[in-house]
Amino acid sequence: MKTSICKTLNITYPIIQGGMAWVATAELAAAVSNAEGLGLIAAGNAPADWVENEIIKARTLTDKPFGVNVMLLSPFVDEVMEVIYRQKVPVVTTGAGNPGKYIEKLKSIGTKILPVVPSVALAKRMEKEGADAVIAEGTEAGGHIGELTTMTLIPQVVDAVDIPVIAAGGIGDSRAVVAAMALGAQGVQLGTRFLCSNECIAHENYKNAIIKAKDRDAIVTGRSTGHPVRTIKNKLTRDFDKLEARKASIEELEKLGKGRLQAAVLEGDAKEGSIMAGQIAGLICDIKPCHDIIQELVNNTCDVINRINVFCGGKDDE
Repeated sequence: MKTSICKTLNITYPIIQGGMAWVATAELAAAVSNAEGLGLIAAGNAPADWVENEIIKARTLTDKPFGVNVMLLSPFVDEVMEVIYRQKVPVVTTGAGNPGKYIEKLKSIGTKILPVVPSVALAKRMEKEGADAVIAEGTEAGGHIGELTTMTLIPQVVDAVDIPVIAAGGIGDSRAVVAAMALGAQGVQLGTRFLCSNECIAHENYKNAIIKAKDRDAIVTGRSTGHPVRTIKNKLTRDFDKLEARKASIEELEKLGKGRLQAAVLEGDAKEGSIMAGQIAGLICDIKPCHDIIQELVNNTCDVINRINVFCGGKDDE
């Protein structure tokens, strides 16, 4: 599983943990990095001092590279970037916008910049502006999503840019890892799978809602706002559907959703909280340490490749 992105990010395995607001704290980021992947702290809409404290905490928990995911629509984004400059964070991933105005300074301090992109056009633009790689995320992902599936998005982005492409959205086990690399990806990003880890601080009710989820339980709401979100269906999603059916205003929809993710993650409100999760939720049936998740991905990926080799007429190493 050695690819070019491993050298770029100074990691052993090309496995990145998704930047999930309220979920991706120092504890989770450090655990993933200690397991030889790349952990991320999610800045979300948090103020800069919270982000800085998480960075400092992560450095007490790991001596390996980790990163910060920056939500570019955050009202604190400029202050968060100042923290990242000051702390010389090794890797930054971004979402919900164009990080172009920050790239030059990030590169001047040695930070690798990996924007999350939902389309070929944005991937090409990010390459021109100096990104070190792009994370192409399909609509199967949890949280805010685009429209293209991972299966269709990844090969088109790979063909369109010369920088490494990391696949995200619908990656939950070794079979998906092999599929992503067959499409040309140099690495994978997983969110929902790491959410169901021992080190993740999310409430047990949140994790259990994912474990109990079936294949069609991760649904999309909020399309009328222009910012659709994939979550596990519950009373909140039904309320969203009712508002959208009567063509409620964006203000009404935003009011309904305000604070709902925090309520789910920290307070365990599985009925009216926003349980953001990807379509792979139906594939997840346990909670385990991040080390075990990554080792299972690595070992089973080798097994899957071996089976493909036999299928194609090669020899089984065993």
